[in-house]
Amino acid sequence: MDIVTFAVQLLNGVQYGLVLFLVASGLTLVFGILGVINLAHGAFYMLGAYLSWYLASVTGSFALAFVGALAIAFLLGIALEEVFVKRMIGRDHLAQVLLSFGLILVIDELRQILFGKDVHSVAPPAWLGGSIQLTEVLSYPVYRLALCVVCLVLAGAIFYVLQKTRLGMVVRAGAENRDMTRALGIPFDLVNRYVFAGGIALAALGGILVAPVSTVFPGMGDGMLILSFVVVVLGGIGSVAGAAIGALLIGLTDTFGKVFFPQISSILIYVLMAGVLLWRPNGLLGKA
Repeated sequence: MDIVTFAVQLLNGVQYGLVLFLVASGLTLVFGILGVINLAHGAFYMLGAYLSWYLASVTGSFALAFVGALAIAFLLGIALEEVFVKRMIGRDHLAQVLLSFGLILVIDELRQILFGKDVHSVAPPAWLGGSIQLTEVLSYPVYRLALCVVCLVLAGAIFYVLQKTRLGMVVRAGAENRDMTRALGIPFDLVNRYVFAGGIALAALGGILVAPVSTVFPGMGDGMLILSFVVVVLGGIGSVAGAAIGALLIGLTDTFGKVFFPQISSILIYVLMAGVLLWRPNGLLGKA
């Protein structure tokens, strides 16, 4: 493998890991702060992709589709938290799993009614539609480079909000001790609502960003849900920094595994997870 091909595969692995981090960070925030297991997280990833396709086809603008799909996902998250999720906080995980599984069925049925069963493609913005010529036979799409940049900016924004803002301080305090946070007069129920809605929006955001480089199809969130849980377990439950490290490890392992070990590439990420958990049972940055 020459240096250019290696660099392209490295970039692909980082890009995959960054998208996976965006999706998994929403999952780890919801579980770490609210203590709610959301099996429907992958369904919202799929919903974001379908909304971006539909809005882009109606408006003719990927930018408008991006903003509209993200806003719809966030508002949907607020509504779901108000109607269903807040009643699940503090209850046993079986009730949460059954609720989220029911949401998967409802979202999938709504997707079929609204958008059908067809496979769709989303065109990237025209100014990001070209490719950069690397060699005589190898080029790299501009949109994929932009995707890496956008994901890095969003990841930086997530860490900045959590570490440097008052909202982040409240979120971290609630993750440590929810009852004490309430006792100090902080409206943690409101924080729960926006954390859940933000987690849903991050899942949808992953689907929106991936739609132009992949196809939009029924069930596309199933694999992403499994990988997101692997990231959460690998990085440590409730740790956003751990999710970032875990997502990058999985992205690089999956990408280079398909290049060097194609026969066993499908199991390499689970071998990685098993190895890490044998070394650190609570995940890379998880607490006992």
